[in-house]
Amino acid sequence: MPEAAVQGKSWLQGAALLWAVGLASKARPGMLAFRMRVLVVEDDKKIASFLVKGLRQHGYAVDECEDGETALALGQTTAYDVAIVDLMLPKLDGLSLIQRWRAAGIQVPVLILSAKASVDDRVKGLQAGGDDYLTKPFAFSELLARVQALIRRATQAPEPTRLTVGDLSLDLLSREARLAGQKIELPPREFALLEYLMRNRGRAVTKTMILEHVFDYSFDPQTNVVDVLVHRLRSKIDPDKTRLVTIRGVGYVLRAD
Repeated sequence: MPEAAVQGKSWLQGAALLWAVGLASKARPGMLAFRMRVLVVEDDKKIASFLVKGLRQHGYAVDECEDGETALALGQTTAYDVAIVDLMLPKLDGLSLIQRWRAAGIQVPVLILSAKASVDDRVKGLQAGGDDYLTKPFAFSELLARVQALIRRATQAPEPTRLTVGDLSLDLLSREARLAGQKIELPPREFALLEYLMRNRGRAVTKTMILEHVFDYSFDPQTNVVDVLVHRLRSKIDPDKTRLVTIRGVGYVLRAD
């Protein structure tokens, strides 16, 4: 099936269909290896919903808002790995938002998303501090590729496809976990937690850090949702409680040895 975007309102339906077809495939090599955090700033609810669903399915933690003032505040309080910003926003337009982020020293990579397709509009967007510019309508696969390229450019590091800590391993392409060579069945949230712990092996991570990187929305830090998730994961990878250790008053650490 070709991934050409459809003009007008119907382009969303076509894009959604393409996205659904992609989800039906078991092999999705484009799925993000690590749960990077993305901010979607879009006042069109259909487009915003389409973007959020697609990005989350590909492993991103996503926050969304529909006006520039809220986005400005979020960018000042949360460390995002990339932001997708529409230009025609209420309260504070996209160009002004980007300019104010840059003036405040916020260097989050920005993908501008706009129906304005002229060369002058693209130049203005890039001169305002945007890092890339994508016009509507668009194919989700292209947007995803551009987001991944911005993250690679910002981190200047290739993404690994496998993580290993002792006899514990994760294949980030097939989304498969193994302990001593035996496959472990992990739901998506448990897989994401284990991935985050393995990437921070030997270092303590707090409940707040886990909430920010593993969950797609904010919880009260006093909630026990992290404890419950850690307990479920520990029962599968560390029943003796020697590998995944609780540090009282701090958080958790996955021992590297």
